[in-house]
Amino acid sequence: MKKDFTQRELDIINLLAKGYKNKEIASNLYISISTVKTHLESISLKLGVSGRMLVALSAIRSGIIE
Repeated sequence: MKKDFTQRELDIINLLAKGYKNKEIASNLYISISTVKTHLESISLKLGVSGRMLVALSAIRSGIIE
């Protein structure tokens, strides 16, 4: 399932699962908050869930991240 996600999306998922907020993710990855939100929307669609918590939980359960 990892192959369905870009490296940037995986980076965002990992930071999200660590509890980072959008502003912190953006700062850490040197991208805008808007870009983080766009990636989160794409990730949500790929996982078929909505909401930050469900994205993180689904990614862990699916083995996308540990």
